[in-house]
Amino acid sequence: MDGSSTSRVVVVTGASSGIGRAVAREFGARGAHLGLIARNEEGLRAAAEEVRRAGGEALVLPLDVADAAAVEAAAARVEAELGPIDVWVNNAMATVFAPVMEVTAEEFRRVTEVTYLGYVHGTTAALRRMLPRDEGTVVQIGSALAYRSIPLQGAYCAAKAAIRGFTDSLRTELIHDGSRVRLSMLQLPAVNTPQSTRQRNKLPRQALPVPPLYTPEAIAERVVWAADHAPREMLIGRPTVLAVWGQKLVPALLDRYLGKKGYAPQTTDRPNEQHGRDILFATLPGDPGAHGPYRDQERGPDLQMRLRTHPRAVGVALALGGLAGLAAMARRA
Repeated sequence: MDGSSTSRVVVVTGASSGIGRAVAREFGARGAHLGLIARNEEGLRAAAEEVRRAGGEALVLPLDVADAAAVEAAAARVEAELGPIDVWVNNAMATVFAPVMEVTAEEFRRVTEVTYLGYVHGTTAALRRMLPRDEGTVVQIGSALAYRSIPLQGAYCAAKAAIRGFTDSLRTELIHDGSRVRLSMLQLPAVNTPQSTRQRNKLPRQALPVPPLYTPEAIAERVVWAADHAPREMLIGRPTVLAVWGQKLVPALLDRYLGKKGYAPQTTDRPNEQHGRDILFATLPGDPGAHGPYRDQERGPDLQMRLRTHPRAVGVALALGGLAGLAAMARRA
């Protein structure tokens, strides 16, 4: 699939804000026709306008990805109005910032329904259309937390791990069937998105993704690259590489390190002023945009991200960076 194509039909879930918003804009700049899915219609309409200004076309599809029937209906509408779906990007998420014992059963269920089952619903809706044509690409937006869980995000870590398990299982079935439909999963580092002040937070202080924080645009560029090239799995950013390889090599050391050091980096010194206003069960009014409140801390692509799209160079970079990072972490622990 040629990344310069101007006729691709792309569906992005979670397109009203954060990474999904930036991904939609990046595809729009390539001239793609986009189906934009999220609950926040105001944010979706703003995203659609950005896509059009960038050079693409957009169809606004306000719905909850936890509703399988609604996702299926949206896929049918995209194909009826825009044409056959070439790329489906699963990105919608929900989380709760809190210790496990302070998360209710209802909250665990909701995070699972959106962050995990939303991907299942999106993937199967895409496959119902891609498999008969024997072409298409599904991109799963994952996280380093799919491999290395951290405190205060038990529901989210579990859902991201479930996505990885689901995706790996599905991939083997596609191979068995000789399908040419492509399946790619991207594991992300922390990104400065609106989630830190819009997702449910039961902590006394404002939430902060564990630094370093990357821009949504830096991630979006890699998502579009992955849609073009469909790597089996792509670790994005040096922190993701360290988390994944640290979990493989020294998981018990990481347990102890995160138990002692993993709480403080996830909050700021500002009080939590959300006062129960969050998007876990119902969206909030307004256009959240792509960026979160930490613009002064965010950064563009690091060396690993740049090299990752050049496979011949990435092996050496990963090995050197991973060894150096693990050595530093061991010294701190």
